[in-house]
Amino acid sequence: MASTRARIAVDAMGGDYAPQEIVAGAIRAAAELEVEILLVGEPEQLESSLKQHTTTSNNNIEIVPAEGVVGMHEEPIVGIRRKPNASINVAMNLVKEKRADAVVSAGHSGAAMAAASLRLGRLKGIDRPAIGAVFPTMLAGKSVIILDVGANVDSRPKYLEQFALMGTIYSKYVLGVEDPKVGLLNIGEEPSKGNDLALRTYQLLETNGQIPFIGNAEGRDVLSGRFDVIVCDGFVGNILLKFAEAVGEIVLQIVREELPQGLRGQIGTAILKPNLRRIKQRIDHAEHGGALLFGVAGVCIISHGSSQAPSIFNAIRLAKEAIDHRVLDRIQGYKERPTKDGDRVSETALGGNSEQ
Repeated sequence: MASTRARIAVDAMGGDYAPQEIVAGAIRAAAELEVEILLVGEPEQLESSLKQHTTTSNNNIEIVPAEGVVGMHEEPIVGIRRKPNASINVAMNLVKEKRADAVVSAGHSGAAMAAASLRLGRLKGIDRPAIGAVFPTMLAGKSVIILDVGANVDSRPKYLEQFALMGTIYSKYVLGVEDPKVGLLNIGEEPSKGNDLALRTYQLLETNGQIPFIGNAEGRDVLSGRFDVIVCDGFVGNILLKFAEAVGEIVLQIVREELPQGLRGQIGTAILKPNLRRIKQRIDHAEHGGALLFGVAGVCIISHGSSQAPSIFNAIRLAKEAIDHRVLDRIQGYKERPTKDGDRVSETALGGNSEQ
C-alpha cells in the first residue's frame, strides 16, 4: 500500500503528561514518519514545549489554538458541550473540516468517543462504534485485535457482528493477515456455551459469509495466536484490556528486579540486553500506542491516559497505517454477500434495522 503524507491532529492537552510528553512524541513522529502534525492546545504551553527540542522536524508541526481540556472527572457529553473550544473538540473539527486525516488523543477516552460520534458521525451501516486494541500473542510477530474494549458496556448481537466485520478488515489490510480467523470470547468452545448475548451472536457470526468465524475463544485462547480477531462486549473487553496491561507491567517489573540480582545476574543482564529490549517491545502496552475507534467517520486513535512520548509516537504511527490502508473506505465498502448457507447475509451484517 502506497504511503501518504498524512496530517494528524494531536490533542496535545490530553493525558497525564500533557503537553510535554505529547509534544515530544509528536516531534519524533514528524521526524521519522511521513506526517504533518497539528498540535491542538494552549499556544503558549505548546510553544514552550517545542522550544525544549531543537530539531528541523518542527517544520512539519503546526499549532492549532484551543481553550482548555475536558477533565477526567467530567461527564463526557457534558464536558464537550460546555467546552466547545476544548482541545479534543477542536481536533475532531479539524478532521470534520478535512484539515486533518486523523485524531490522536491520550485524554478523557469517553470525551474522545463522544466528540467523535457527535462531530464526525458514524459510518453508514454501523450502529455502534467500537474500540479495537491490538494485543501481542505467544507467536512472535503475530498480534490479535480485540474489540470492543470499552466503547459499549452493553451490546446487542448485531453490534458484535459489525465489530467482527471491522476487525476482519483491519486484521487483513493493516496487520497483514491473509486469512484472518475470528473468534467470539466465551466461557467454552462449544456453540451451546455462554449467555444469551453469546448464543445469539454465535448464530450471526456462523452464518455471515463475510466473517471468517472459527468458533468461540476462551480466555486462555486470547493470547495463544490461534485467533486474529476476537469480539466481545465493551464491559468484558475493557476488563480484559486493563488486566492484560497490568500483567505486562508486572512481568517487566519482575524481570527488572530479579534478573540483575548478584554478579551473575548483572553479567547476564548486560549480555541479554538486546533480548530484554525485544521482550519489552512485545509486552509493553506503550509499544502499541493506543486503540482505533472503529465505526466513526474519521480515523481516531485513543491512547492510554498515562501515555508518554513513545506511546504518542506509536499512536501517530497507528493513525497513519489506518489512513494508508484506507480502513474507513474498506469498512464502508463492504457489500452484502452470500452467507455460508447460500442465503443472503442478514440485514444485521451491515447494520440493518432488525432488532437482534
